[in-house]
Amino acid sequence: MTTGTTGTADETPLSAPRTQFRAFFDDPRWALAIIRATVLEAAHPQIGAALADNSTFVTHPWRRLRNTFLSMRRMFDDDPAVREREAARLNRLHARMSGSDTRGRSYDAMDRATRAWVVATLYESAVTMCRLSGQPLDQDTMERMYAEYRAYLAALDGDAGELPEDLNDFWRYFDRVVEDELENTEAASIILYRLFDHLPAPALLEGAPTLWAAGRAVVGPLLGAITVASLPEPYRRKAGLPEMPGAPTLMQGAYLAAGLTRFLPEGWINAETIIETLSLPPDSDDPRARTVTALRARMKRASALLRLLTPLSGDTAPGPAPATSVPAEGRRSAKEFFRQVLDQTGDGHLDWPDLAAMARELATRLDLDEPEETRLYDAFAAWWRELQAALDTDGDGRVSADEYAAAVPSLAGPALIRVAEVLFDATDKDGSGTISEAEHRALFRTAFHRDLTATDGTYDRSAFVGDFLSFMSGRRRNTAYDPLLTDA
Repeated sequence: MTTGTTGTADETPLSAPRTQFRAFFDDPRWALAIIRATVLEAAHPQIGAALADNSTFVTHPWRRLRNTFLSMRRMFDDDPAVREREAARLNRLHARMSGSDTRGRSYDAMDRATRAWVVATLYESAVTMCRLSGQPLDQDTMERMYAEYRAYLAALDGDAGELPEDLNDFWRYFDRVVEDELENTEAASIILYRLFDHLPAPALLEGAPTLWAAGRAVVGPLLGAITVASLPEPYRRKAGLPEMPGAPTLMQGAYLAAGLTRFLPEGWINAETIIETLSLPPDSDDPRARTVTALRARMKRASALLRLLTPLSGDTAPGPAPATSVPAEGRRSAKEFFRQVLDQTGDGHLDWPDLAAMARELATRLDLDEPEETRLYDAFAAWWRELQAALDTDGDGRVSADEYAAAVPSLAGPALIRVAEVLFDATDKDGSGTISEAEHRALFRTAFHRDLTATDGTYDRSAFVGDFLSFMSGRRRNTAYDPLLTDA
């Protein structure tokens, strides 16, 4: 069995023009399989603890999906340099994640056996996906694809030794981990029973909360039932996961329906385009966002007309609108700011993983290498120490929403100013001392160039730092930073 590294194009199946793994990127079945694989990952005690402590998948699932998809694209790029650079970035990211779970057991995101399990769940879920959709893979295809997944692990770890070389041995390895190591972790339960029920709308659909909530109320439980029914029976039994009556039939139908898309013309479904479109804010000047906004406006007018033609409960005239309390324009309350911006992991407290998540998102947006990435993390770490000293009144090592709201602090201390300066330097790719429209768009990913203050289309250091401090310390809404740090 080929193991390979990312050394040359001939050494690894990752560089093949059309790998089986890459073929799944635009396959709708993969959406179901990736949820299943994520639950199996989260059921591993080490991975579950790392997710619970460090991940933003609960509060920012769409952002996490976008970044994961981009990373996988890079790991299967034709250029070995792109693959090696992404592997190095992932290793730096994981090296910053370690700690202990609620039972005092340590975890380390760089643990090689644990990383191998992540790759194993992706492979096994891909094979299961094909079987459930009535298109089982033949033995040769499974072996070629297994070589690709082992090469993926080798790109991260230097070799694939933690996964069995022989495919038959892999199935025994997989069954053993399911039986002996997986648990009903908090992270797995959150994915199955909280994430689907409370999934926030993607940026493009934030303007239609009622429509999103109605759709989520129907689709969320179905996704949960389909995922549970597709999990290995030994894990379902061990975790005590209930199975809805008819769930196996529902699961089979979902996979079969998704598999029918193979009859569509090639290129009709492009996952990257779909993900990027959903990430567009409603006020973006991207034509796709404008189209959705126009359709939503027409739907609202049609809905209003329908209500006029069919008054409810015999009412003959609409009553007065209820009084509402409207906050000052451009500002949010302290608790709202805490929930939307500071509490990136969604656990109700502010601590280092929340600020690390901000640094991670900014580094990802700017595609930073060492040492710029480390400078950004160090600046956020200094800001966390400053926040902890000022706001952690009970000394528990974290800041609660009440502690933050009670203090009503001025967060624009020296450390936050340093964060803004490091971020400016990282964005100013050409070192000109100003940020161009292209550099500004690279940071915010959408056409916010209209917000640049200078008439020549540039953004100088003082204006950039001032706007960042105004957002982070004054709790002012900002058309650039809100999508960057609050979008789901």
